[in-house]
Amino acid sequence: MLHDQAHTLTFIGFGEAAQAFVSRMDRSGLDTVRAFDLKVMGEQRADVMATCAAYDVECCDDLPTALKGADIVWSVVTADQAYPAALEVAELIQAGAFFLDCNSCAPHTKQAADQVITEAGAHYVDVAVMSPVLPARNKTPMLLSGEYSTVAQTLLTQLNMNATVEPGPVGTASAIKMVRSIMVKGMEALFAECTLAGRLAGVDQQVFASLEASTPGYHWAKRAGYNLERMTLHGERRAAEMEEVCAFLDHLGIPEKLSATTVRWQRRLAESGVKAREDDYATAADELLDAFALKPYERPVIKP
Repeated sequence: MLHDQAHTLTFIGFGEAAQAFVSRMDRSGLDTVRAFDLKVMGEQRADVMATCAAYDVECCDDLPTALKGADIVWSVVTADQAYPAALEVAELIQAGAFFLDCNSCAPHTKQAADQVITEAGAHYVDVAVMSPVLPARNKTPMLLSGEYSTVAQTLLTQLNMNATVEPGPVGTASAIKMVRSIMVKGMEALFAECTLAGRLAGVDQQVFASLEASTPGYHWAKRAGYNLERMTLHGERRAAEMEEVCAFLDHLGIPEKLSATTVRWQRRLAESGVKAREDDYATAADELLDAFALKPYERPVIKP
C-alpha cells in the first residue's frame, strides 16, 4: 500500500477520459497532477496547454519531465499507442510506482506491457473502463486485475474513483472489456449501417417505429443519434480498440469476425469530417451520406 504522503499523479494522454477523471477525483492526497500528451509536441500544443490549465493540471513538454518523481502513472492513450507508451514509460518510471494501464487492449497486449513495466521495478495494473466516461466521470465503473489490483483499488477509492477488483492475472479485466466491446461497438456499426440505409431508401422513420414496437422503451431513433455522434467524434479511437478486439478473437480462434467490419465502419465515420449531434440522427445521417457521395435511392415507377 502507498505510504501516507502526498503523491504525484501523471497522466499519459490527456483526452476525454483523463479530463473526465481529473475533473471530479479527490485530489486532497495529491501534491501534483501532471499530464503529457503527444499533441503538445505539434500544432495542437496551445489547445493541450489550455485544456490542462482549465483542469489545474501541469502540462509537460516531454515524458521525462512528466514522469520525474511520479508514483502514480495513469496511461490513457489510444489502444494502438498503449504498448509503445508502456515501452517508453518503462525506461523512465521510478521503482515502486503504480502504472495504471487504462487502455482498451487485448489481454496479450496488456500482458506484454506488464512485463516491461515489471522489469522496470514498477507495479502494473490492468484497468478496464466499463462504460462511457461521460457523464459518470470519476464514478465510471472500472475493473482491475493483476497482482497489484487490490492495492490499486484502495488507491483509486482514495481518489474517489469507482474501481472493482476482478480476481485473476493481468488480462482478466481486459478480456471482459474486449468481449463487451464486440457488442457495444458492433451495435454502433449496425446502427450506422441501418440508419444510412434507411435514409437512402426513405424508410428510416418506419424502420425505427417498427423496431420500437418490437422492443418498446429502447428508443431506437434516439440511440441512432447518440451512436452516430460517438462514432464521428471518437471513431478513430474506437477503431483502434476494435483492432485489439480482432487480435484477441484471432487468439481465441474465432473465424469470420464481424468485428473487422466494425473497425472499418468506426474509422470511416471518424474520417468523414462530420460532427454529428446526438439529438438529430436524420441530419447527421444526411451529412454522412453527402460526405460519402451517396444519393437517395430512386424507387422505380411501376406503371399500370
